[in-house]
Amino acid sequence: MRQILTLTLLVLSGLALTSAADADAKQTRPNVVLFVTDDHGLDALGCYGNPVIQTPNMDQLATEGVRFTRAYCTSASCAASRSVILTGQYGHATGSYGHVHDYHHFSTFDSVESLPVLLENEGYQTTRIGKYHLAPESVYRFNTVLDVDPRSTVEMADACEETITSEKPFFLYFCPDDPHRGHPFTPAVWSDPNSFGNRLEGYPGVETVAYSPSDVRVPAFLPDTKECREELAQYYQSVSRIDQGLGRLVHLIAEAGKSDNTIVIYLSDNGIAFPGAKTTVYEPGIHLPLIVKDPRSKTSGTVNDAMVTWADLTPTILEMTGTNVEPTHFQGRSFAGILGQRSPKGWNEIYAAHNFHELTMYYPMRVIREGDHKLIWNIAYGLSYPFASDLWASSTWQGIHRAQETRFGNRLVKDYLFRPEFELYDLKSDPHELKNLAMDDANSELLDRLKEKLKTFQLETKDPWQIMWNNESQVQGTGVGL
Repeated sequence: MRQILTLTLLVLSGLALTSAADADAKQTRPNVVLFVTDDHGLDALGCYGNPVIQTPNMDQLATEGVRFTRAYCTSASCAASRSVILTGQYGHATGSYGHVHDYHHFSTFDSVESLPVLLENEGYQTTRIGKYHLAPESVYRFNTVLDVDPRSTVEMADACEETITSEKPFFLYFCPDDPHRGHPFTPAVWSDPNSFGNRLEGYPGVETVAYSPSDVRVPAFLPDTKECREELAQYYQSVSRIDQGLGRLVHLIAEAGKSDNTIVIYLSDNGIAFPGAKTTVYEPGIHLPLIVKDPRSKTSGTVNDAMVTWADLTPTILEMTGTNVEPTHFQGRSFAGILGQRSPKGWNEIYAAHNFHELTMYYPMRVIREGDHKLIWNIAYGLSYPFASDLWASSTWQGIHRAQETRFGNRLVKDYLFRPEFELYDLKSDPHELKNLAMDDANSELLDRLKEKLKTFQLETKDPWQIMWNNESQVQGTGVGL
């Protein structure tokens, strides 16, 4: 009897120790801040080479973490991109084809499991603040939703204090509206610059950082005009407001004594809100900033040239937090293991897939970038390229349109509006994507090989638009009769 009692006590003691160990493991799991801005291009951060804009907190984050040089969203449209960020799957695989709000009404399939739900199941306090732009709520559920002016980034940070001081590990999805264009999109006078959310009275806790139009750097894809420079100056001011919100958030994390166990990831959903970037799959639209600070790893000041996409973010965060989910659950893959490497092997290829922006903007495109070569398949190439409503109304575009100019930046207006079925570029020799190699028979072998890779990608990710290859579908459930 004594032996049985002793054995029972040992078993109970072991269970108690195991439970305590599990509790300790969960308690020491890292906190995660996923800081996602709205329409912030690679062109407007000091740490990415802009000597004019003031982004000291973004620059500091890069100094303390990893700055990726070849990071890509998979669709340069807010809602579609954010669905990929929080699911690790391409929008065409989850039904997230375009915008969710108002009459657009695209929505992710109910069966999809998102990052916040997976982390909640692991005992995380999950909080979102700012821009959401996702549906349905059942798929993208957070424990806590904070309602603060999404342009007031310092106020946003202060509102997160209770989450930051939580006894549970936390996942904070922090999403300013900046530097998205501000309402009204159509100004009273066509030549007036958009505000990009800036206002004369400023925002609480934010020092207004204004820029002179004469000082901004005009990217090559944009026209160097008065209107464009004025809008870029407003855009810069909005970015500097984001930077101060980031600084305040990092300060609160430090004040709570959690800096050593909090991962901070900074990125944008898509490129700058100007024609030639946002809604396109050209480099200004999808090639974006990504800064990752994991204080538990020795990666301070690292520059990483791996090609990664927003489909990789969810599996990466899950690995960083010790959350076990089968890799086959995602269409991206974790880059947690290569954070500290400059040029890791096996990270030299990415895919992108755009379908809609607004409901009326049907222009599906598929992209593969393999090394320096990039192929764009314009599936609806017979149509003229559609404009997002805010980009059409922008003084930058209207200045060119009203003057009937033939060029918009370094591209002919007609080439922007009317595109061939295939665009093939060598980004090493042609970084601005102006010389279409698909037109040259000498590149037919390369073109055919990349087409085959695109087809394989579409099949593997259950892309409904795969049917458009000679109308021969291998995707089940297309409803195509035989």
